Amino acid sequence: MNRTITFTAVGVAAAFLLGTVWISSQGAGGDKFAQCRASAVAGDLGGPFELVNAQGQTVTDAQVLTEPSLIYFGYTYCPDVCPMDVDRNASAIEILEERGKQVTPVFITIDPARDTPEVVGEFAEVMHPRMVGLTGSPEQIKAASQAYKTYYKAHPAVDGEYLVDHSTFSYLVLPEDGFVQYFRRETPPELMAEQIGCFLENAS
Repeated sequence: MNRTITFTAVGVAAAFLLGTVWISSQGAGGDKFAQCRASAVAGDLGGPFELVNAQGQTVTDAQVLTEPSLIYFGYTYCPDVCPMDVDRNASAIEILEERGKQVTPVFITIDPARDTPEVVGEFAEVMHPRMVGLTGSPEQIKAASQAYKTYYKAHPAVDGEYLVDHSTFSYLVLPEDGFVQYFRRETPPELMAEQIGCFLENAS
């Protein structure tokens, strides 16, 4: 299977879905973050979720997103895309840390059958010491995914192994403002850090 073609197609599909909740010409009026992004955002992405952390405890979004957070939906068995994207996010967060700004990286699996609390916990710890790894039941994962308008679909298993197609956006969420921005996977860590820094400086 050509994964490049597969993920390109997924990216186009996900961008189309996100397009239903984004407004490209809303204007700067009333948007305190207008200077931080090229396009304005309709405020209906993100929302409540209930998932399971690495310790096996059920947690809500209010308990997890207590400070600026960068959320990524992926899976630990992903052969290339997820590790690269999560590492990019970790690099951006480290740049921000050097500038005195703290953002919590959050990894939410879309493969709960294999990604147990222990597995997501180990993955998160390897990627960044403050990363929060979350899993849950299929129903909990689906609800969180729907809140952020993400896409995922597992391929049929072959000898017990399978890949999962999924969207690859990262979502910036602020405690007082909720979802404020998404980042495409081609955004380099330096630019991501600059943009996130702008949001933090203009947050309420």
